Amino acid sequence: MENSNQGIHSELSRRDFFGAALAGLGALTAAAPQKAAVVSVVKIANDNIPAAVEKAIDLLGGIESVTKGKGRIMLKPNLVAPVPGITTNREVIAALARLMKSAHKEVAIGEGSAAAEGFNAKGTEVFRTRNADLLSRMQGYVFDQLGYAELGKTLRIPLVNLHCGEMAKVKVPGGFVFNEVTIHRSLTEIDLLCSVPVMKTHALAQVTLGMKNLVGVFPGTEYCSVRACMHDLASRIEPSGTAASVVDMVRANKLGLVVMDASTAMEGQGPSQGTPVKMGLIIAGTNPLATDIVSASLMGFEPEEVPTFAWANKAGMKPARLEEIEVRGEKLDRVRRKFARPQIYPWASIRDVWGVQEIKTDR
Repeated sequence: MENSNQGIHSELSRRDFFGAALAGLGALTAAAPQKAAVVSVVKIANDNIPAAVEKAIDLLGGIESVTKGKGRIMLKPNLVAPVPGITTNREVIAALARLMKSAHKEVAIGEGSAAAEGFNAKGTEVFRTRNADLLSRMQGYVFDQLGYAELGKTLRIPLVNLHCGEMAKVKVPGGFVFNEVTIHRSLTEIDLLCSVPVMKTHALAQVTLGMKNLVGVFPGTEYCSVRACMHDLASRIEPSGTAASVVDMVRANKLGLVVMDASTAMEGQGPSQGTPVKMGLIIAGTNPLATDIVSASLMGFEPEEVPTFAWANKAGMKPARLEEIEVRGEKLDRVRRKFARPQIYPWASIRDVWGVQEIKTDR
């Protein structure tokens, strides 16, 4: 009987030991810090943008690592209007497209521009419209004027007008403005969306970077050109009419890479009326919020100054602070420049400043 009890006690002791060990491992695992988001910052040497783009991607682990398991990729530049200098340098897009094609990826370029003279803009006035024919012609004009039509032919990759065509509805669980959003069907068929914005200040959002660039994914046929109808709805949630809806759209898409065109940036009254700034940088990261936080820091902005970041954190997106990000490449203090701030308007007043009104006759 005594031996039997000894066996029971021994078995219990082993159980207790292994149980304690497993509990300890669980505690260690829970206490272990999350792997920091990685963002690369690279100087453009001798105006060689393709080399800087490749180095920025290499610092993230290389194109094979960044696109692992992603066969179909869309590059989303910021082509707000057919104006060079306020739009994504096509050399950045070309470099990314070539890298992705070298990794045997299927690549497309997609955009839904805001406005173009003679279509939905006249002088300083911008008009809202859902007219598919007008938006189709406008987007073709923007692609052509900025050299993207030629680039698409040269690289043999399609250009997608995100304003028009077959659409799909995507749920946004816990959406701030939208329970579901309508987007171009092609965006649901890709494996990775790569945002390639220009580093700029913005009169509504403070800055326009990788996440804010997804405003161009709201199709004009659904949300009006200049996204005025989207802004109207979003302004009921927060005054900028932008930040919360941007986070909704980010969550509705497969945004997994941001490559920031900071070759020439913009300060002051962006996104189109500011002053060009020669930054000479490429910033890249697979965590969109982290990449934007680093980019904003390089412009002299703290995270709490940018409404989009606050709404992203509210949605559960990380990180919240610069200290939580691993920066590779250039030291931030060596390449940081304090940008002139924009005058911030709520959407309710900027719609009057921009002269946004319905087109009476879609021309």
